[in-house]
Amino acid sequence: MSDKLSFWEKEILTKKIPETENKFDLIIVGGGPAGSAAACYAADEGLKVLLLEKDTYPRDKVCGDAVGGKALKHLQELNILEKLKKSPHFVFDSVIFSNTKKEEVRVDIKDPEAVGYVYPRINFDWILFSEATRKIENNGGYVIQNFRVSKLLIDEKDDERIIGVKGKCETVEKEFLATLTIGAGGVNCPVAKTLLTEINHDDFIKKEHWSTAFRQYWKNVKNVDSERGSIEFHYVEGVIPGYFWIFPIGENICNVGLGITLNDLKNKEVKLKELQNYIINEKFVDRFANAELVRDSGKGWQLPLGSPRRSKRKLRRMFGKGCLLIGDSGSLVDPFTGEGIGNALLSAKMAIKHYKMNKNNFDLKAGEDYQKEIWEILGKELTNSFKIQNYTRKRWLIDWFIGKAKNKPELQRILSESLTSKEAQQQLTSPWLLFKNLVF
Repeated sequence: MSDKLSFWEKEILTKKIPETENKFDLIIVGGGPAGSAAACYAADEGLKVLLLEKDTYPRDKVCGDAVGGKALKHLQELNILEKLKKSPHFVFDSVIFSNTKKEEVRVDIKDPEAVGYVYPRINFDWILFSEATRKIENNGGYVIQNFRVSKLLIDEKDDERIIGVKGKCETVEKEFLATLTIGAGGVNCPVAKTLLTEINHDDFIKKEHWSTAFRQYWKNVKNVDSERGSIEFHYVEGVIPGYFWIFPIGENICNVGLGITLNDLKNKEVKLKELQNYIINEKFVDRFANAELVRDSGKGWQLPLGSPRRSKRKLRRMFGKGCLLIGDSGSLVDPFTGEGIGNALLSAKMAIKHYKMNKNNFDLKAGEDYQKEIWEILGKELTNSFKIQNYTRKRWLIDWFIGKAKNKPELQRILSESLTSKEAQQQLTSPWLLFKNLVF
């Protein structure tokens, strides 16, 4: 057996930051896809960036691992897509949906540019962070791993303005200053927590706007192609309104998991791992009869959803004076599918665009303009996804819809287009369309 490490198992080395270096154009807190993409976009614009990551690469990230067509456009812009294509992955050109009666409908993705990929996050994130490190350092900026932000620094003359961060790398405490601080640290991002609890006084968690999920990796799941085919969403009795997924990642391994809102989970009085075991052992026993669980791969996590709020901003607040939130920190995860990488990369690009427009004074108006544009781009999609999520609470409707779609080409067409089109998604939320296609 070879002792050679795969690329994603290797350390990503970064240059040491000088003691006197503490001022930057941008500080980005979090080196996942959103933070790494924002850093790449910023460095491409000639900005001096400090990227702070609380862990040390290589590191895993719990996720469903699917990357849709929306994300691929941004990865192409950043010249990262070709590198990703050379790493292990699975191409999905269709999606399978099933209901509680075990009726299935396979929906093909007709647009070749919208075909998606499933990348294990351990190698997906490694590639993005490595590219961000290269671009940042080539442009005079710095990357620090194993850095924990302990607090945001506030302007003494303006107690609402964020001017930087304070934190530790091992035992060394440091302070850094920037015109704009971007929160990209995911669900527990310190920038988001400070913005939403100390400045805005919003409730940080509203259970209807958060999902929770559990993931495992399994080898040799039955009826799964090794390189190209379908990803699967299964609506299982006992789990609805959540769903169970099987996403191949290549090399006869699947990402297997389930997701549900925190609000719905509290009514079930059962843990996610127990639900997962129930599904595999009771509902999918044939497909997992000869499968092998990858050791220590079972992990749970929570995600803030992009479901619309009852406010003029619609999204949870994503800005303050001198700071912005992107990706999961800004609650941009799709309420229906749980996919967040495409929206994370979009928000990263928008954040750098709005920084460039307001780099001399990133005030509340600049932040509000950023959030307004995010909502203008994603609003219909997130609203429709939230409506579809609510439809899935009705078991009879899921059974009826999938049962009809199995034999009805028009419904299959709408489902296919809805995977890539906001307008088609809107058709799925039309009572008249549903009535016409389900009844007749």
